[in-house]
Amino acid sequence: MDLNSRLFDSIRIKRKPTCDEPKAASQTGCETPGCTNAGLYRAPKGRKEEGQYWRFCIDHVRAYNATYNYFDGMNDAAVQAYQKDAVIGHRPTWAMGVNPATRTGAAKPGEAKRDWAYVDPLDILRSEGVGETARRAKPEPRRPKLSVAALKALDVLGLDENADTAAIKAQYKVLVKRFHPDANGGDRSFEERLRDIIRAHDTLRAAGLC
Repeated sequence: MDLNSRLFDSIRIKRKPTCDEPKAASQTGCETPGCTNAGLYRAPKGRKEEGQYWRFCIDHVRAYNATYNYFDGMNDAAVQAYQKDAVIGHRPTWAMGVNPATRTGAAKPGEAKRDWAYVDPLDILRSEGVGETARRAKPEPRRPKLSVAALKALDVLGLDENADTAAIKAQYKVLVKRFHPDANGGDRSFEERLRDIIRAHDTLRAAGLC
């Protein structure tokens, strides 16, 4: 390839300016009344006008910055509140569990109710059982196998092996009242039966059934 070809002479490459090269001077004049200098420097307009700037010359921008106070007109409580909100970028926050949009099970309009705190529009996680654990009823603790003595004690009280604590206590009270001598005019012929009932209740209580 001939680098001296006339074809290369017709090629023009536009060079990009570097960061070190000065930019073209702004045509905007200084916004200070009566100043005719170029407004080369920006100065913020202040609170409630964020993102807007004055254009000043070097002398007037220095004078403006020397007296600029963003919090001018705000009391101490308002300044402290602003500084506190600035930590989170002035974004709204909620205490844990207060924001209804992030509450477990809360659904936005048009969405199905869900029982976890993230969106699963295709129900992939639900199909795998995720989130269902909280809704499943806890299984009742299995009752220990009854001993021969406990079964005999239940039989004395006239109950079967499926009797629960409430049934045992209720039946015991009924039988004690029925066979107590005071309930039979002082007749002590039922004392042996009463002793069997009391022993049966003690056996069941020792087994943790009442």
